[in-house]
Amino acid sequence: MNNNEKIKNRYNRVSKIYDIIESPMENMAMGKWREKLIERIEGKKVLEIGVGTGKNLSYYSDDLEVIGIDFSTNMLEKARERIKNKENIKLIEMDAQNMEFPDNTFDTVLTSCVFCSVPDPIKGLEEIRRVCTDNGKIIMLEHMRSENEVVGKFMDIVNFIPLNIWGANINRETIDNLKIAGFKEEYIEYQDVWSDIVKLIEIRNNKSNS
Repeated sequence: MNNNEKIKNRYNRVSKIYDIIESPMENMAMGKWREKLIERIEGKKVLEIGVGTGKNLSYYSDDLEVIGIDFSTNMLEKARERIKNKENIKLIEMDAQNMEFPDNTFDTVLTSCVFCSVPDPIKGLEEIRRVCTDNGKIIMLEHMRSENEVVGKFMDIVNFIPLNIWGANINRETIDNLKIAGFKEEYIEYQDVWSDIVKLIEIRNNKSNS
């Protein structure tokens, strides 16, 4: 079984209790930022990657055309319970590392607490860059490794625990990964939401001279 399948199976396994597992992070930082995340959307065609149990879905206005993807069947089942009659939202089982959308499809691509668990984060970010329009927008609310030496090393030591329970890495260096994936540093803006561990990242997808 490859790493993709292992992580997918872990998320399928914990889907029923995932919201409980994630509640400490939700209470500390994530919950109050979800609506603010949606407010930053530009354009009408939106892709949410790693839609999970659908915590963002209620915030989307009806005038947006939203596609949400996740590679976990069971997580998507939980998300579908949340959208009910919201006909402008379509949920699809799909791997963020190999998306089936044409280039330049979406005006805005959004993630929240996703790139801790994408098996190959560089490949996933390259795919985001591809499917987002030229000069489109990427909005990410992500937790990552602290820049504090002591805290960062502690996160490295205990990373195996969440990784083996449900497939999430707590020590990803997502800002650096964005640059490796081809996003230009001058178009990446971010702010600390909780300590320096949870960050709100906004990227202008400038593809010129790439």
